[in-house]
Order: sequence, then structure tokens, then C-alpha cells
Amino acid sequence: MPKLCPKIIIEGTRLTHKTDIAFALNEHPRIVGPRNYRYHSPLISAEWCGFTNFPWGRGLINFAPEEEAQAMETYQTWVRLIELQRYYSWIIDRFHISTRMVQQQINGVDYDFGWLEDRLVALGFRLIFVTRRPESFAAAREERLKISGNPSQYDDLSVFVRDQEVMRSLVADSKLHCLEVDISDDDVPKVVESIADWLDCTGGLWAVEP
Repeated sequence: MPKLCPKIIIEGTRLTHKTDIAFALNEHPRIVGPRNYRYHSPLISAEWCGFTNFPWGRGLINFAPEEEAQAMETYQTWVRLIELQRYYSWIIDRFHISTRMVQQQINGVDYDFGWLEDRLVALGFRLIFVTRRPESFAAAREERLKISGNPSQYDDLSVFVRDQEVMRSLVADSKLHCLEVDISDDDVPKVVESIADWLDCTGGLWAVEP
């Protein structure tokens, strides 16, 4: 069979199991092939707070205005690295859609990532938008509070509902092929299977030739 090398970006607000979905996709035989021993494909995230030397600091999503050049260079570096290794699978847990949303909110700037999306489309990236019904956020928060090291970020659930609608408009504006999935029932395996089905039937599991 052809070599499996899907390229997937997962976007959504907090409390939508994005990271759980990313890890599950990264070990799913329909996505990355059967494995006789454990190893991993690249799983990266714009949510890493790599710009500051303290927990829950700034990074590629919530960078300060004076860090704009650093953030744009980071995006250029990531996409160039992937272009150089296009015949491998790449899974990204939050990327430029999250950056657009947060930067609009904290700095009033809407960054034009058309250049980035053109290169992502050429690589065959697909966008998965993970959503949940507004009334389901409360139960999701209760589960997250059992393990969270920063529980105060979940105090106001209306923020997540608002963010989801903003993100929905940004996803609609994207050039990437997109699938919206609903995680309101917290059934990660079901969502992962629906993603695998969609990638399979739309050709998203295999490389796009330059």
C-alpha cells in the first residue's frame, strides 16, 4: 500500500481533548500504520510556551508585540522543516488559527497567514476543528480540574464559548480542507475513527507531490 504520511492540524478551544486526539491519531494504525514496537511520528504544538523561562508563559500563540519577528520566524522554520521532510506524517496540536484568535484578543492584531496556508496546502495538510456544545463545557471543566496545575484558567466558561465562535469564523476563512468534529460526549475514540474515515476517503493519508 502507499506510504502513510498524513499531515494534520488540530484546532479548538481548551477543554476539547485536542491533545488526547493528537496522541490517539499518532498511534492509530489507520493513520500511521501498524507497529510491532512503539515509536512516534512528530507531534508538535504552537502551544508550547517556549519564549519565556517560566510556566504558562508566552509562545507562538500568545507572544508579545515585541516578539512578533521571533514568532513569524518560528512559523517559517516549522513549515520549512516539514517541507524538507514531506514524506513523513506530522500532527500539530494547535497552530496558526489559535495564533490569529489569541492575537486578535490580546493585541488587536489579525495576522495574515496566507503565505503559511499556501505552503501547508501544498504539503497536503488537513485541518480538524474540534468543538463541543456550550452546555457541555461545565462537565469538561470538572474533569480537567482533577488534574490541572493552573485551574484558574477555567473559571469563566463563557470565554471558551466565545473563543469557539471566533475560531469557527477563522476556520471558515482557511484555505485548508477542514473537518469539524463534536467532542461533547468526550468520546475520543469515536472522534478519532471519524477523522480516520475522512482522511481515508478524501486522500488525506498520503503525500501530495510537489
